[in-house]
Amino acid sequence: MVNTHKFSGSIYPTPVVGQDSYHKEGLPLFFVMMRLNIKAALVILCGAVVLITLTFWSRCGDLPGSREWLRQNRENAERGGEIQGSEEIDCDINGEYSIGCRREGDEVYLPFSFLHKYFEVYGKLAVYDGLERFEWSHSYGRVYHPKGKYDPKGVFMYFENYNVEVRERVKCVSAIEGVPISTQWESQGYFYPTQIAQFGLSHYSKNLTEPEPRRKVLEDGEKEISHWSIPESASISRISVDKSANRVLKFSTSDNYSGGIRVKMDHVLDFVMSVNILLNGNSSFSVILQNREKKDIYNLHYIASDILVTAQDKNIYHGIGFNLGWCRLTRDLIVDLQKGLNYLEKDKSKHKMPRSKIKVIGFVLRGNGAIDNLTLSSSEHIQQFYDAANWFVKYQDRQTGGWPNPVKRRIAVGFQDLEPGWYSAMGQGHAISVLARAYHHSGGDSTYLNAALMGLKPFRVPSWQGGVLATFFNKYHWYEEYPTKPASFVLNGFIYSLLGLYDLMTIAPNHAKEADLLYAEGMNSLKNMLLLYDMGSGTSYDLRHVTLGIAPNLARWDYHATHVNQLLLLSTIDNEPLFTETAERWIAYMAGKRAAHN
Repeated sequence: MVNTHKFSGSIYPTPVVGQDSYHKEGLPLFFVMMRLNIKAALVILCGAVVLITLTFWSRCGDLPGSREWLRQNRENAERGGEIQGSEEIDCDINGEYSIGCRREGDEVYLPFSFLHKYFEVYGKLAVYDGLERFEWSHSYGRVYHPKGKYDPKGVFMYFENYNVEVRERVKCVSAIEGVPISTQWESQGYFYPTQIAQFGLSHYSKNLTEPEPRRKVLEDGEKEISHWSIPESASISRISVDKSANRVLKFSTSDNYSGGIRVKMDHVLDFVMSVNILLNGNSSFSVILQNREKKDIYNLHYIASDILVTAQDKNIYHGIGFNLGWCRLTRDLIVDLQKGLNYLEKDKSKHKMPRSKIKVIGFVLRGNGAIDNLTLSSSEHIQQFYDAANWFVKYQDRQTGGWPNPVKRRIAVGFQDLEPGWYSAMGQGHAISVLARAYHHSGGDSTYLNAALMGLKPFRVPSWQGGVLATFFNKYHWYEEYPTKPASFVLNGFIYSLLGLYDLMTIAPNHAKEADLLYAEGMNSLKNMLLLYDMGSGTSYDLRHVTLGIAPNLARWDYHATHVNQLLLLSTIDNEPLFTETAERWIAYMAGKRAAHN
């Protein structure tokens, strides 16, 4: 229960000091003695008041609501007794309904479960140094204050804290492409450009902020590092596959190859596997994991198939495609295990697998194929970043320059649905941020630069013609995260698109004049429209209250925090007081402050 009432005055009576109404001179002895007796009585009375007050103060810990009072009542309640000085009463809420409350003297206490839902506030019980306390907060968003000026070659915002692949709306990470498969708007799974870009940007950022990874090479094709157990009618050999002297491990098993060629391990530290692999026909490469507490065994099978992920019992299958030739697999084994277990059980909480409880106990080769450079490491962030960058190169529409979203998107009543193939300014901007960094990190690979430059095309095409450009009151250009009819003017997606433009024009200034112009137009719009999103106690996610003439679509606290973080970052690029002042006011909203009343 949370105290919702405060006393406005003291609980102690305020003494009133009077004046003497007599004079010593000319008084009879009787009156003098009476006066002295009265004085003595007053002294005794004052002493008694002081003693009572001191006694009262010594017991102030027993006052209703104090820690000692609460402790005593908690113990009393545990013994089945009544809480002292309290009673259950009904609270009438705005004449609409009643809830059960508690009265303790002049105080009234309401259940926090009611306050949480009614006011959208948050709280939890916590223990510090053995003392229990209740922590109250008005929001669950987190503000990240920039440590310096934003650098397009460096960390992207605060994305080093993102773990895109573990999100529930990610079905799995494709073993063919190495990027996440989304289920956000379609349960079967699809490639969602915005999510793929966030995956790439998070790994790029982690590569800059985390220590150098630990690596343990288990097989490099050159010499025997791990001892493979080879059954009868199976074989391995170390051969050269090109004109170089590099060799690989070639393997072959018979048709009855269920046992496979195995190597035992007992590895508990690192769970990011990378391997160069070639699978022919009905072949597989498997990793055996064990729960260190329950001793359960799980088999991760990477197979020659186009399936995304499937599972049966404790066997989980990820397809790496048919007839791909040599490919490079970079897999987080714990993520692959978790996604497979999620496939088996709808209640995902039943199968949470902390890394600390898992170990790698072996690898198995079946069928015909070859492997090279089999490694376990603590991370492979830069390789996962390039998996995302290469996806954007491979799947860009060369005509439009965009990365289409292949699913139907229904925004809200009043907006026309977005049919499959729509473009998102946020997705375009994120993709450009990935490609610009790949161009920089690769030392100037023009493949990435050309894809980023082509990605600017939808910014000049009106949304009603298939692009992402909208105009507010026929004056301000806006790049639409969701190119709806009428326009929705989503704030966070627009700012992300500006960051993509800024990244490209900064990293490739001699090639990206178009990005410079688009960025300048967008920043002008943002400065003139920003305050339309200020709701006095939070922010609006979009401007549907303007374009549709309906109630505002208030931003959830995580989106509100994103608005704040974006403004704080932009203030390091453009020394505009509007950004910092607005961000500080919006931060105050997160602590429960409100705009002034008239």
